[in-house]
Amino acid sequence: MIQHLKQVWQFRYFWGSLVQLDFRNRYRRSLLGIGWSMLNPLAMTVVFCIAFGTIMGVADWRDFAPFLLAGLAVWNFIKESLLYGCDAFVRGESYIRQAPLPFSIYPLRIVLGTFIHFMISLVLVVVTVMVLKGSTDVLYRLVAVIPAVLLLVVFCWSIATISAFAGAYFHDTKHLVEIGTQLLFFLTPIMYKPTLVVEKIGPWMLDLNPAAQFLMVISHPLADGSPVPPDAYFVLTTLTTALFGLACCTMAWLQKRLIFQL
Repeated sequence: MIQHLKQVWQFRYFWGSLVQLDFRNRYRRSLLGIGWSMLNPLAMTVVFCIAFGTIMGVADWRDFAPFLLAGLAVWNFIKESLLYGCDAFVRGESYIRQAPLPFSIYPLRIVLGTFIHFMISLVLVVVTVMVLKGSTDVLYRLVAVIPAVLLLVVFCWSIATISAFAGAYFHDTKHLVEIGTQLLFFLTPIMYKPTLVVEKIGPWMLDLNPAAQFLMVISHPLADGSPVPPDAYFVLTTLTTALFGLACCTMAWLQKRLIFQL
């Protein structure tokens, strides 16, 4: 594992160039360019505030909007890493056939590209909290969640690697992931408080949902300054380490036969 990570770092200029290429291609000939990355979460937040805020009887939309925007930022990072990770090896097929590069580079390419948009969304959360709620300590909150953000990046890299192998061997994986993430979205406390899940279903639903765990240590502290549960980092570190180990084992098991599946 250590040797593999050294090889990934050795080729950092290569996968860095791939991330830059994807970023340019995504916004090529676009009028707003990277502005779409800011407009999309803002538009979704406004829609959800109007629709679900009214349905659930939210008293103050100034409290609800930052909470929702932060939750969507974390959720989209996880969902897009898992979903786009299914095509990671297919997109990198030409490179795989030409050079014996570490295979984990290609899921990392997806995750880093998605991470850029995630950080843009976090900046929007900070600005929204400062404008709507007048909080002056929100920058300190952002610094405080950096360890959780690093764990989230490793977590997304792990699930993207696993989904990349699954997508290469079973081409319907992406369609199943799309359906699964749609179901999981409504079971994750993005549009409502975690206490509602505990009251209606039980705490086990939050314990079994990794996205809910990351929301509690990233989006909630940023949005409303709520304290992080003492055992949250232990749970996330254990979960991320286990998934990273599973991704490494999957790679060691399947990478030699991957070329025959592309």
